[in-house]
Amino acid sequence: MTNTERPRLSPHFVFRWEASQDAHILLYPEGLIKLNPAAAEILKRCDGERTAEAIIADLNATFPGQPEAIAGDTHAFLDMACARGWLRPA
Repeated sequence: MTNTERPRLSPHFVFRWEASQDAHILLYPEGLIKLNPAAAEILKRCDGERTAEAIIADLNATFPGQPEAIAGDTHAFLDMACARGWLRPA
C-alpha cells in the first residue's frame, strides 16, 4: 500500500475488542483472528479517511522514539492485511 492510499476494513470483517480473548479481533463469517497490540493500533486508524502516511504519523506521535521501525512495520502490516483481504483502499 502506498503512502497516499487510504486503507479501510473490508466489508466482510468486523474489528472489535473481545473481552473473552483479552484482545482486539477481526471477525469474519468463518471465524476470528486474534490481533496483537501493534496490529490493533494500526487497524484502529484504518478508517478510509487517513492515508497510510497519516496513520504512520499518528502512530509516531502516540508512540515516539522509533519512527523508522514504526514506518517499516506499519507498511509491512498494511501490505499483509491487503494481501489477506482484511483491508482495501478506500
